[in-house]
Parts: sequence; C-alpha cells; structure tokens
Amino acid sequence: MSVMEKTQAMRMLDKQRINYIATAYDAGPEFHTAEEAAALLDADPACVYKTLVVLRAEPGAKPLLVIIAAARRIDLRLLANDIGEKKLRMATQHEAERLTGLRVGGISALAFTNRSFEVLLDATARQLDHIHVSAGARGVDIELGVADLVRVTGARYARCTAETIDGGAD
Repeated sequence: MSVMEKTQAMRMLDKQRINYIATAYDAGPEFHTAEEAAALLDADPACVYKTLVVLRAEPGAKPLLVIIAAARRIDLRLLANDIGEKKLRMATQHEAERLTGLRVGGISALAFTNRSFEVLLDATARQLDHIHVSAGARGVDIELGVADLVRVTGARYARCTAETIDGGAD
C-alpha cells in the first residue's frame, strides 16, 4: 500500500486512539459499487458496508446516513417503520454530495463528528466484529471494530434491509 493522505475520518480516529486499518484502492471513473470495493479490498462483501443518504419527508428534518452491507439494498418502507417515520426517500446523487460535501463513493459517517446527520447501522452488522466503511474519500477504506464505529458516530441499529437470501429488498 502506498502512503496516503489522512482523511478527516482517520484524523478523528487517531485522536480518539481507535485502532483501524486504512487501505487505498483504485476507484477510477468506472468504479460504481460497494461490491467492487470489496473485490478490490479482497474482503468479504458481508463485512464491507456502504453509506447512503436518506431524507425524511418532513421539510428541515435531520437527514440520515444509513450504513448497510455492500451486497444488500435498502428497504425504505422497512426502515421508515423501524424508526417511526411515515415516509423516507433516497437522496439524489446531487443532494447527497451537497449535504455531505463528499463525493458519492466516499461518503462516510466517520467524516461527521458534528452530528449533522442521524446515523443508522443496519442490524445485520451486530453479527460482525469488524467492518469496512469509507474513510471519507473515494478509494480509501477503513476497517475498524463495529463497536468503535457505533461509538464514534453515535449510530444506532435499525432494520434497514430485508432479510432475503440474496440480500436484496423484497
């Protein structure tokens, strides 16, 4: 691995003395999915999670950063029901990038220590000891303990994906 510039997420983890492994990989223009990231990291896709920006129906409500396994699809109805919302919608790429200040593919809950988002972690992560998430830049991954991710982001567990064999939403 080549020397990489530390992201805000890495600096925050260093400051809190949280152990992590950072890996840079080639996220060229043809790179589009978290599954591709798992392959480039030579990691189990069940441990590689992506961060999605989800919006509530109520104007001005705090947006959500929803962290789900790379091979799964978010189930907005299930998630809304689980967190007591009437309706949720995915942010467009433009909205996600405007709200986070980060490019899609590099959005990370670790980059937001000011709590401007509510962070939800799919309940499937309870089964894991370690998790891979974006380091806040496209092509840079952080592997850390799930408990550490929950603690530093203030995440709470939620049912974000349907329990189907292929990991997709019903």
